[in-house]
Amino acid sequence: MQIRGPLELPARREDIELTTADDLTLVGELALPLHVDPVATLVALHPLPTAGGNMDSHILRKTAARFPAIAELAVLRFNTRGTSSPRGTSQGRFDGGAAEQFDVAAAMDAVHERSLPRPWLIGWSFGTELALKYGRDHDVEGVILLSPPLHRATEAEVAAWAGESRRIIALIPEFDDYLRPDEARRRFASVPHLTQIDVEGGKHLWVGETQTRRVLTEIVAAVNPDALPLPTEWPA
Repeated sequence: MQIRGPLELPARREDIELTTADDLTLVGELALPLHVDPVATLVALHPLPTAGGNMDSHILRKTAARFPAIAELAVLRFNTRGTSSPRGTSQGRFDGGAAEQFDVAAAMDAVHERSLPRPWLIGWSFGTELALKYGRDHDVEGVILLSPPLHRATEAEVAAWAGESRRIIALIPEFDDYLRPDEARRRFASVPHLTQIDVEGGKHLWVGETQTRRVLTEIVAAVNPDALPLPTEWPA
């Protein structure tokens, strides 16, 4: 069968709960390869919850649906405070990216408690703000930014990554609603080692299988390039 849309490939999937330092319970899911240990781990940070973003936003849902099977990656998704999805509602209230630092920390605590290997933060839109603001506080191998708007991360918080050896990769859609390639180069100029990938025809929400596959391919190219090229078919 063709790998596209909502198809969910085999994996070990577990509903999890995360406890934050300010004593909130966040709901999430951990997806692991079915028969092997993961080679790396993605911690997914979702788009803006006040605009409908959650752990099931389609790119993040598809990473969990496909990557354990086709790329041997673990994927941890969760709803930040006050966010709802079919998995449930996390406690607390949306805090504009401030108290959400405790949500990121709770997810990273779970990664370390379970000894999940080679963690990467993958943020989409609002999730990129959390990755930029708080990713440096944690033991991650790198961060991948999908459609970063750079609304909440300050110039100083971005520039602080210049002193890091950890990888930072930004996928910038040609027709993004908030930050397009030329402006992104200017805004990220303070981080010389950042890899900016301009996606021709791309839009902020990465709608459609062509854009989805481009995003997923770039993620795997960074985290586990041995899994490329990504398959387009799965045995029925």
